[in-house]
Amino acid sequence: MAGRRRLAAYGIALGVVLADQLSKAWVVEHLAVRGSAPLLPGVLRLQLAYNTGAAFSLLRDSTLALALVSLAVSLALVVWIQGSGPLRRWQLPAAGLLLGGALGNGIDRWRLGTVVDFLEFVPVRFPIFNGADVAINLAVLCLLIDLLRRDGPGDQAPHDR
Repeated sequence: MAGRRRLAAYGIALGVVLADQLSKAWVVEHLAVRGSAPLLPGVLRLQLAYNTGAAFSLLRDSTLALALVSLAVSLALVVWIQGSGPLRRWQLPAAGLLLGGALGNGIDRWRLGTVVDFLEFVPVRFPIFNGADVAINLAVLCLLIDLLRRDGPGDQAPHDR
């Protein structure tokens, strides 16, 4: 059972990386000239941007350091997934989403020297982000739920019941 749960986490990570990289490639190809396009009018717009920093453009122009952090986080997550017992209900998607997000932005840093961002909220001033960023934030949400519901029924790994 633990092996299947690990594979599921890796499957989620692979799905995140594929969706992230394909969406970034599409945006770069289609918005290179226009720069922006509405996605959900009045809510969300596609806006091509390049970020050499981390979240909220922190550590701008620290590409190599951030690429190494992405690599270290990805390796640490693989060690955690492989070394932990069966992942609990909310740990499984968290591990996959976090690994996929770290790899997605890490691939950009290693390949391009920058991260491709393209999702912009229209009604509020908020940094432009991408699919890997969404995955990382969803992972944090899953880990928070895991922390708050750890003793709830059905939230333990199968061997804990």
